[in-house]
Amino acid sequence: MCLAIPGKIIKLLPNSSYGLVDFNGIESKVNLELVKVKKNDWVIVHAGFAIEKLKEQDARQTINLINKDGKNSK
Repeated sequence: MCLAIPGKIIKLLPNSSYGLVDFNGIESKVNLELVKVKKNDWVIVHAGFAIEKLKEQDARQTINLINKDGKNSK
């Protein structure tokens, strides 16, 4: 099973196709080459690549589902 996680772009790294993405408080360097995005956009990330731009509402709904599922599995 593959899982793609939503995150918010907090910084575009200069002279590269990378940006810093915030995943619920954890920042990670992500390749943005596959999508046209800007700072504060929400993306879904798989294997280090942003693969799709999301609406904030959809991203937050997915995060809430992931968090809910994680709490129920303990």
